[in-house]
This record gives sequence, structure tokens and C-alpha cells, in this order.
Amino acid sequence: MEIKVLNKEGKATAKKVSLTKEIFAIEPNDHAIYLDVKQYLANQRQGTHQSRERGEIAGSTRKIKKQKGTGTARAGSIKNPLFRGGGRVFGPRPKSYSFKLNKKLKVLARKSALTYKAKDDSILVLEDLSFKTPKTKDFLSVLKNLKIDGDKSLFVTSEKDENTFLSSRNLKNAKVITADKLNTYDILYSHKLIISENAFSQIEKLFKV
Repeated sequence: MEIKVLNKEGKATAKKVSLTKEIFAIEPNDHAIYLDVKQYLANQRQGTHQSRERGEIAGSTRKIKKQKGTGTARAGSIKNPLFRGGGRVFGPRPKSYSFKLNKKLKVLARKSALTYKAKDDSILVLEDLSFKTPKTKDFLSVLKNLKIDGDKSLFVTSEKDENTFLSSRNLKNAKVITADKLNTYDILYSHKLIISENAFSQIEKLFKV
């Protein structure tokens, strides 16, 4: 399958790129996609949640009332979890939610996601995606020229370009990443996948495993 390379005006150039069957036309593996997305979302969690248990509460340690004769339950500390301001029982502790996935499985998941995008005709290849100055207006005009200004779009570049990143930063539905940061979650979350010509060849090298 071949795709015409477009310029920033949204017009087709004389160049074409072919979608490699080993990357853009495989048998999709939904379970691999599930695991890769699950890992990505787990890695976004900080895991810094914590509550104080009775040993960490600041306050007096004296016995608040006598053991017997009060007609109520015995109580030995104001830090008791039953009292207001007391410690929490089995409260949350800092932890890491990340888990390991094999490299080949992650590559399979990303190939599967790219295959779904190719089947939906949601992949565009741009001749160049660079800006002389960081201007949101210029980036927005590219979206309008490509007729994707109403869609969630993911732009993939070969290397980090500060002007391109800053131009897209204020746009809610546009995200720019480099080819080596391409992940299953971002591919599936976007409606349109726009790949620069240089990044396209880089993706082929990365995913040929």
C-alpha cells in the first residue's frame, strides 16, 4: 500500500511512501495492545499517596481515661483510629505501579496499533514539519490545510524540534512526539497519525524486530 507525501499546504507532492507489510499490515494482537496501554497508564501514576497511621500522629501518648468504670469502651490513646484526628488503619503507602513487559511484545503492540490506523486510512505522511519561529497560528494553518483541525492528531517527527513543539503546545487536540517515543496509547488515542517523511523511515528501523 502506497501513500502520497503531502506538503504543509495539504497538497500531494510527487513523492510516495509504501507501508511495510511487516509493520502496517500484520495480524493485530489485541492482548498485546491491552498490556502495553496498561503499562503506559501505570507508569503515569506517581504512587506518592500516603496517610498517617497511629504511630505517625503527633500528640500525647497518655491514657485518656481510666480503664474501667466509665461505662464506655476502654481507650488507651487519642491517636486511636476510632477517634477523630486519629491514625488511619492500613492506609495507602508510596508504591510503584510500573511493571515489566518484554521488548518484542511492546513492538508487537505498536505494530498492531499502526495496522489499525492503516486500515482506517488515518495515516498521513508530511514532507516537512518544521517552523522558523514558534507560532501556534502557523501550526493551526497546517491542521486546517490537512483538514484535521477538528480531530485529535498525533505528529511524529524524526528528532526533537523546539519550534514545532512550542507551536503545538497550546492546541488541545494536537500532540508532537519523536519517533523513538512513539507508543501504543498515543497512536490509538489520536484520530489521525501524521508522520514526517524522515520519521517514517526511522519508524521502519525501530520496529523491524
